[in-house]
Amino acid sequence: MALNRRNFMHGAGALATGAALSPLMPKAGFAASTLEIGEFRLDTVSDGLLNLPGDFSFAPMPQDELKPILAQYGISRDRVSRPCNVTLLRDGERTILFDVGSGPDFVPTAGELVDTLDALGVAPEDVTHVVFTHAHPDHLWGLLDDFDEPLFYEAEHMIGQAEWDYWTNPNTVDDIGEARAAFAVGAKRRLDVIAETVTLFNDGQEILPGVAARATYGHTPGHMAFELRSGSNSAMIVGDSISNHHVSFVKPQWPTGSDEDPETAIKTRLLLLDQLASEQMPLIGFHLPEGGVGRAERKDGAFVFTSEV
Repeated sequence: MALNRRNFMHGAGALATGAALSPLMPKAGFAASTLEIGEFRLDTVSDGLLNLPGDFSFAPMPQDELKPILAQYGISRDRVSRPCNVTLLRDGERTILFDVGSGPDFVPTAGELVDTLDALGVAPEDVTHVVFTHAHPDHLWGLLDDFDEPLFYEAEHMIGQAEWDYWTNPNTVDDIGEARAAFAVGAKRRLDVIAETVTLFNDGQEILPGVAARATYGHTPGHMAFELRSGSNSAMIVGDSISNHHVSFVKPQWPTGSDEDPETAIKTRLLLLDQLASEQMPLIGFHLPEGGVGRAERKDGAFVFTSEV
């Protein structure tokens, strides 16, 4: 299966120079979308799905106003299924992963990243850099192999200073709240393994050629997005700063239960959506549909997500 898929992806990847999108079926185990910006080839690959209680996101929202929005998008109030899109960047010299998925220890419906990379002909040792948006389980817990050593053992690992400080602080497990205490324990255990070799960065830094860190705090205290530029083309990896394709766009001013600091996350989301819509910059979201690749468009005083790039 991997060989056939690899042949198919080579055919689908013959894109013109500049911003172009090849929509593929967003199926676990395969690449979902391919975007080329200048010299960068971006593939979003599935780590599987998260099936979450609706309250995880929707509990703090005005329920009467929420109901018609969910009905419009065909979203259940009780249970939400979220795709997990890991972004792979290749430019002929570097092979960069943005986040590493859940690994085997979070939920049984995720942790498929190694298989999806194999479908593209990418082995763990081929990855030169791993860059984290933040340290929630579905983004970080795939860091280690079965021997508690880095799975992508040839890669330089990079994470924002504020995010690192938060999750490696021994007090976080007590401060984060009971519902997320396991997140803190799991993050610290994994980050401790790379403590001697990790590269830390701050907002605004060009952490790699053409890759600039953008502070998008709120979902976690140190969440980062990444603005990618090659030639005159650009795209934004938004991580979980925009966490879904419906409420986050239609009502970005509403608090979301998945954000650790909802007030800061709202400010971040509004500023980010305004920039993305104004510049018509392609975006890649970890939990957005169609492989997570699309644009933010203005509509009726708010925004909509479109998978057309």
